[in-house]
Amino acid sequence: MSLGPDPRAVHPVPAHQRIVFLRNVVTAPDVEIGEYTYYDDPDAALLFDTRNILHHYEFLGDKLVIGRFCAIATGARFVMNGANHAMTGFSTYPFNIFGGGWEVGFDFTTIAAGNKGDTTVGNDVWIGADALILPGVTIGDGAIIAASSVVSRDVAPYSIVAGNPASERRRRFEPEIVTRLLALRWWDWPIDRIGRNLAAIRGADIDALEKAA
Repeated sequence: MSLGPDPRAVHPVPAHQRIVFLRNVVTAPDVEIGEYTYYDDPDAALLFDTRNILHHYEFLGDKLVIGRFCAIATGARFVMNGANHAMTGFSTYPFNIFGGGWEVGFDFTTIAAGNKGDTTVGNDVWIGADALILPGVTIGDGAIIAASSVVSRDVAPYSIVAGNPASERRRRFEPEIVTRLLALRWWDWPIDRIGRNLAAIRGADIDALEKAA
């Protein structure tokens, strides 16, 4: 018998409908979310792809990729490249979107020039309430994003960032431990092995975790 919740469940904790496994909720194109990553929102958990992923337009081609076992708190949002305005000329006003002749002569490359690429969140990442993740950011495995942070640049694995703009406050573990954790990648283990070794995963003994691998 497999341990743990059904990864196909929308509401993995039936008594708390505010918690959803996002992989089974988000249908937006160009979004990839790993198993067991959840979002917690008392009001609109099921609307994550429209309320929390902003300015994501398929024609721009950018992706949002979120790994496994991430915890995302209420109001955390991901701003995608569609939020950018052209900045190569004197005005940043988006005349073209209003039509009526204003679209004539618009050069799409002026928008593409500001594209910062895909937004990637690693595995086992905790994103606090009302955090704002800006386009093109990579957040490493095991990182923690403090509540209300504005993340405008990459976040190192197993680091804690906070503020606006978010800056690193400290590393969760010593570099040697981080290296070993990244090599183990426990989040990729078969779910039965994860379930059997929760004590090691929840603990802080790297030797015990390595023995479980």
